[in-house]
This record gives sequence, C-alpha cells and structure tokens, in this order.
Amino acid sequence: MTTETKAAELLHLRGQTLAKGDPIAPPITLASMYHLPGKPGGVPGYGRAEQPTWEATEHLLSHLEEAPALLFPSGMGAISAALFATLKAGDRLLVPSDGYYNVRKLGDEFLKGLGVEVVERPTKGFAESGFEGFAVVFIETPSNPGLDLIDLVATCAAVRGAGGLTVVDNTTMTPLGQRPLDLGADVAVASDTKAPGGHSDNLMGHVASRDAALMERVRTWRTVAGGIPGPFEAWLLHRSLETLHLRIAAMCANAEALAPRLAAHPAVTTCRYPGLPDDPAHNLAAAQMATNGFLIGLTLADEASAERFIDSCPFLRPATSFGGVHSSAERRARWGEAVAPGFVRLSVGTEPVEPLWAALEEALDGI
Repeated sequence: MTTETKAAELLHLRGQTLAKGDPIAPPITLASMYHLPGKPGGVPGYGRAEQPTWEATEHLLSHLEEAPALLFPSGMGAISAALFATLKAGDRLLVPSDGYYNVRKLGDEFLKGLGVEVVERPTKGFAESGFEGFAVVFIETPSNPGLDLIDLVATCAAVRGAGGLTVVDNTTMTPLGQRPLDLGADVAVASDTKAPGGHSDNLMGHVASRDAALMERVRTWRTVAGGIPGPFEAWLLHRSLETLHLRIAAMCANAEALAPRLAAHPAVTTCRYPGLPDDPAHNLAAAQMATNGFLIGLTLADEASAERFIDSCPFLRPATSFGGVHSSAERRARWGEAVAPGFVRLSVGTEPVEPLWAALEEALDGI
C-alpha cells in the first residue's frame, strides 16, 4: 500500500463505520465509570482499562503502522511500557549511547536497580560487537540529535538470530517516513508529541507490534501501572493525525530545499541531513526511509554563535522537542548531550520555504 493510499484511507476509517446522523468527528468520552449491571465482560468496565476516545485514535495509529497500536500519555510512557513488558531481572538491554537521553536515564536509574544490565553503544558501529546475550536491543534511527542511521534490516535480523527482540524508536520519521515493522523490528515506539501531534500542544506516544502476545503484555502494563492518556489529549491526536500527511510532506520538502543552502553557508561548520549526497547516511537513508525527514543538524563555531543564530531568527522558536508546524531549534549541548557546543538541532516546519530561508540566512549572516 502506498503512503498516499494509506493517508487517503485514514481520513475515512471512521466514516465507513458511521450510521445516519452520527458525528463525523469522534466524540470525546469523559468517563471513569460505565453502566455495568450483572457480570463484567464484553463491555467497557473501568476508565483505566477501556476508553472509546483512545480506541478511535488507536484505530488510526494501527492503520498507519499496519499493526495493533496502543496509546500512551507521552513518548517515554510508550518506551517505558515496551521495555517493562519485554524485560525481566537478569536480562541485558542494549541502548544507543547517542540517542534520546531519557532512555539511558530510565536504564540507569530504574532498570539497573531491578536487575537489568544496561549496555550502551554509539549508533556508528552499533552492530560491530554483535548481539549475543541481549534480551532487548533498543534502536533509534535516525539518532536524536546526531542523525546517524542504523541498518534496520540487517540489525533486526541479527538480533533475532541471536535470540533477542528489537524495539525501534521511530519518532524522528513517523510511519509515513520509515516503517520499522516492515524492516524486521519486533516493536515500534514513537513520541506522537512530535510530528503526529504537530501543533506543540499535546503529549502522546504509542507502541505498535504484530506480536499479539507482546501487545497483550503492553496493554496489561498500561492498565496495571496506570500510565494512561486523557480522552481530550487522545482526541487532539486523532484530529492531528488526519493532516499528518500534508504536514510531513511540507516539512520534508522544506528541509530538502534548505539543507544544501545551509551546508554551503560559511557560518556552518558541518551540516547533517540524510538527503545531502555527501552525508554519511545518504545511501542507507535511500534504502530504508521514504523521506529524508525534517530534522537538520548544524554545527556552528561555538555556543555563542549557536545561541545568537537561534535567538535572532524570527522564524525559529527556541524550544526543546521538535516536529511542530513552526520551525524550531535548540542547542543540544545545553542538556549535556555529547555534541559540539555549537551544534543546533533544527526542526523544519511548514512555513513557505523562501521567507523561511531568508530569515535563516539573515540570522547566519549576523553571527
């Protein structure tokens, strides 16, 4: 199924189930309790376990992933559920040392204390030492913030051959830009706070897998641990998913146009974007990604240059996180990331590209 077909079908998933007079937009169900006479079962019983607004949004996510999907109140909620559902005391977990830092923090501060051995490796050379003895291998590609790639087909096959499971964080690409489950991953996780939500007003995440038993574990974890999304937040994500294909297309087209211009600017020391022909990830990106994404990594001379660039550009919001309709940027070293002091993660939005470039160029010229 093509991306265009998938996007078209997504817009009519709910409509195809409606009776005459039903609302086209899903209602927001605000209920902690349900009318439940007699024996429970077969109907919603309690708001921590069943919620019609979640289910409407999960229907869209499942369509995008072509796999069952479960909703969580944040990307880290989804990642935590996937890891707690697949790990036990005595297991070994492999995580990228240059990926999203909160995954490492979860391992160091909580999983290690429960008897899980957590091993870190850089994205470059991630597979070089093999995967024997790892119960779960957590993969992030492209890496955040460095934009290095891991060969998903080869890595997922190698992990499976060694007896482990792969959990792939697909936040930077979304299912429209990269399809980890089709490339061999056991589980896909994502922060839908980013491009799927797209308006910087909602925290959300999801877990998807074609392994029914594993997904039942994830569902049980959500119910027992209580990490559930609110119905209004689920509704907001449902609304946003219906325009995801439009926003992703605009953001990625803008990034494709801007990356070579940014790379050529004398104030930019290095520019990382998989769409650039000389980028180290270019060939692998062409093989496993449908787009080159909307994130660009810029290295400027130093901390002061990076901060001046971000603060002086009227079309950049200085913010952590990414994927909004507005372009944003952040100097990632301020969070302790192992990047150069002048490294900037640029998230390209949906602004018309020429006014956006004019603003970026003027800010770079002024450094």
